[in-house]
Amino acid sequence: MAALGWLTPRRRSATARSVLAGEAAAEAARKTSAADDDSALLTGTSEEAPEEPAFPVAGDDRAAAFFDLDNTVMQGAAIFHFGRGLYKRKFFERRELTRFAWQQAWFRLAGVEDPEHMQDARDSALSIVKGHRVSELMSIGEEIYDEYMADRIWPGTRALAQAHLDAGQKVWLVTAAPVETATIIARRLALTGALGTVAESVDGVYTGRLVGEPLHGPAKAEAVRALAAAEGLDLDRCAAYSDSHNDIPMLSLVGHPYAINPDTKLRKYARARDWRLRDYRTGRKAAKVGIPAAAGVGALAGGTAAAVALHRRRR
Repeated sequence: MAALGWLTPRRRSATARSVLAGEAAAEAARKTSAADDDSALLTGTSEEAPEEPAFPVAGDDRAAAFFDLDNTVMQGAAIFHFGRGLYKRKFFERRELTRFAWQQAWFRLAGVEDPEHMQDARDSALSIVKGHRVSELMSIGEEIYDEYMADRIWPGTRALAQAHLDAGQKVWLVTAAPVETATIIARRLALTGALGTVAESVDGVYTGRLVGEPLHGPAKAEAVRALAAAEGLDLDRCAAYSDSHNDIPMLSLVGHPYAINPDTKLRKYARARDWRLRDYRTGRKAAKVGIPAAAGVGALAGGTAAAVALHRRRR
């Protein structure tokens, strides 16, 4: 992705960089829209719960749905799975894989996005892809999705997205993961497209820098706002789904916010505002919306305990 006026953090305020990141993500998403109405739907097990008003509203072409990716649509973090795939292809050394393994272990155990850990992982990813062609990473990303991500999609969240598609609405992923990785996942799930972190490239080669900043927190809200304006959407009629309190700005932007597999802060915030909640990680009942709930979470991937032990020793 070519640069869109990228400036260093020292020359722009955090707010301005969030806007830049959001606008870059919206532009990239519109260029890589990947709708496919014929893809298969994953399903889970339905559980009875009190009825809710029908949503989404069929035929409302000014409404859309925005889904966070990590721990909302998919178990774990996409950037860590991507890192595992790159290590397998000898893009970097074992000591860097240990860092990725620890980040994945923390994310899976804590169930929340730690800004320091996420930033460290993104910096590592940028240094790894620097000098590589965008087309090369896209091709490898397709393989990595099949190897590490396909089996980690939450069926319940996938069904929620399908409900919006069946109602004739567009569905977008909104994630801090690289837009190329997010676009692959959106395409494989038959979603409309993806808003993600835009890495600068010149003549199709990554420079190792970002356009703006990672699409995280307020930047996600700016991306949704920019895309809604470009698509002619009414945000009051749109829905957003996330697991993290970091996404409260995005959730607060729409008329139909959902807390999915919420962390403690988001659960408390959502309950105080009577937002709808879904939790697909345990056997707890999920509120019925006319589509299936998901199965429980599987065991941690091999190596997690070792990564945690290594981190503790280093502390």
